[in-house]
Amino acid sequence: MAETILVNFRRSIPLFPLPETVLLPHALLPLHIFEARYRQMVRSCLDCAGQIAIATIGRSGTVDGDGAQVRPVACVGQIIHHEALANGRFNICLHGVCRARIKQVIEPDDDRRFRLARLAPLDPLDEEPDPMPEVREILRRRLSGPSLQRLRDQNAFLEWIEREDVPIQAVLELIGSRLLPGADLKYRMLAETDPRRRARLVIDQLEHFRRVLLAAGRQNAEEWPKGVSWN
Repeated sequence: MAETILVNFRRSIPLFPLPETVLLPHALLPLHIFEARYRQMVRSCLDCAGQIAIATIGRSGTVDGDGAQVRPVACVGQIIHHEALANGRFNICLHGVCRARIKQVIEPDDDRRFRLARLAPLDPLDEEPDPMPEVREILRRRLSGPSLQRLRDQNAFLEWIEREDVPIQAVLELIGSRLLPGADLKYRMLAETDPRRRARLVIDQLEHFRRVLLAAGRQNAEEWPKGVSWN
């Protein structure tokens, strides 16, 4: 795995609220930055630690300055790639570092057009992560079965599982970022502090896909709705 990225929670971090977008730790999030306030945010980040708190705009949470509901758990992302475009915009790629609770939103001022957030870490900072060997084995068995061979990312998932240098918590986040459908389910995983419950979310979703693919495999052409197969 790559070297550990540290977050200084004693300092406020730029806050980037986005609709229908959830960044999970260890996952990647490419973004095209076009609004003037967030172009300023990226320039500021590149001059400092290069970290941004990605927050999700949802139906419940803290009301920000634009009247949007910002959900209370965010993911701190590290800018690992940036491309400055001729029109002042940016293409950036964030690597998820850790989940954090938003303690306070600091509104823009005369010089700063973007928000800041004071954060508190949700994951233990001084504990060795539970290796959960039984979870790794369950994932290996499920993904090696014939019913999930048609899963698009099956090979990538198995490669992560077989790498002992990749902690199982990171494997779960990586699989969850690709497997879980919709922002609500991804946010549920982000906000969950118990790694075993996060594992259950991923395993349950694999089981759901297994059943869907089995049903699709058994489907006859006569059963296709309006002639369309589930495949």
